[in-house]
Amino acid sequence: MKNIICLFIFCAFINSTKLLAHAGGHFHKGDVVALSVWKLNSGENVRGNFSFAKGNVIFIEQEEGVFKSILFSDLIPADQKRAMLKIDKFIQINKIKYDNNVPENFYWPKLLPIFIFVLLILLSFLFKNFKFFFLNSKLGLSITSCFLLISILIACSKSESNTTGSSSTIVPALPKTSYLFIDSAFNVFKPAISTRWDDNYFYVASTGIPNHNMMIGITNWQQQVPITQPYNGTNSWSIPLQPVYAAIPLSTKTNLMKGAVAVAVNGIPIFNALNNRGEDSYKIGELDNWGGHCGKGDDYHYHAAPLHLSTLNGLKPIAFAVDGFPVYGSKEPDGSIMNALDTCHGHVGTNGVYHYHGTTEYPYVVGAMKGKVTLDPATTAPENQVIPQAFTKPVRPATNPINGAFITDFVAVGTNGYNLTYKIGSKSGYVKYSWDANNKYTFILIDTAGVSVTNSYQR
Repeated sequence: MKNIICLFIFCAFINSTKLLAHAGGHFHKGDVVALSVWKLNSGENVRGNFSFAKGNVIFIEQEEGVFKSILFSDLIPADQKRAMLKIDKFIQINKIKYDNNVPENFYWPKLLPIFIFVLLILLSFLFKNFKFFFLNSKLGLSITSCFLLISILIACSKSESNTTGSSSTIVPALPKTSYLFIDSAFNVFKPAISTRWDDNYFYVASTGIPNHNMMIGITNWQQQVPITQPYNGTNSWSIPLQPVYAAIPLSTKTNLMKGAVAVAVNGIPIFNALNNRGEDSYKIGELDNWGGHCGKGDDYHYHAAPLHLSTLNGLKPIAFAVDGFPVYGSKEPDGSIMNALDTCHGHVGTNGVYHYHGTTEYPYVVGAMKGKVTLDPATTAPENQVIPQAFTKPVRPATNPINGAFITDFVAVGTNGYNLTYKIGSKSGYVKYSWDANNKYTFILIDTAGVSVTNSYQR
């Protein structure tokens, strides 16, 4: 009878601790259990079900109770969203309610050992021999064993409680950027550009020709001129809708000297402040009065911040970096004076989300990629580049610099042509070029001695 009473007490205590048991169970090979597949940016697939999260790490329970930790930022965007839903549900299920700042489940785990101790004292009086009873009788040994086992369970429950508590301190993932917010920044430049989006990216299609004049003011010229570019369809500019903070921001001093670091809201790409030789393009005279010039593909792009776009776009972003964060002009989004900038050339805004600023001082737009980006494996630092992005193909062979040339004029001729005027000293030279509906380009080069050379190229 006494043993039955002890067993009853033991079972009652075991039942009282069941809410503190580990959530879920262990999956064994052969069990009929559906294991989810989590996809990583690296291409790796991880099979297992969400268990809990701690900090920026989620824990996936795999077969045989094996747990695998995964950085939240290593998941593809779709699975980041799925993980956040799991985390939210996990927090709701394990939420601790408070009454006068004291959790409801605060008392009983701490009072349980006292209750057991009092029970043992009472039993010792009943049996008139505490030492004999607890050290020699079977019932005493059984109760002592129960006490030890329950103490272990309480310790385990404390450990489990700490795990749950840590999940409530999860650093939340950045909110997905509203495509309507991004689109509103591009609206004023339509229909010269067009936009679309899907679940992962916001796409910008353009001709590569801006809404302002070009080339005037360049004093260090390599003879490239702006022509239209096929930035459309699958070759549109891509802005990720789900930015993710990089563990270590990628510095533009030693990286990304090829390709774009941002896309201006008029559809023109923004390149690193440094050219592919590591020189500050602005300081060596390569840029025009609008902060841009042409590359070897006769593709017009900026190297400095296109702050002039704020005259049309007001307080909206002037660009979006290829990591998904917006780039504002010289003022904060609310019109206040720009706050201090970090080494990435930005800061966290009042909405809790990071943004960059364009300035007239180096690095002008992006000092380091605050967000995580994917690098083209075919490129190496410092001339590496972010993918995906739009690309161009040269129409003609690359040209050579003209020493001492200063571009003084650039005018449109009809709808498919331009005339560029440059000077060396007091003498003028010209580049007259145009293209037809079949993408045949004709270039007439007239040097300062009046010598003319005509070349045609088919795109």
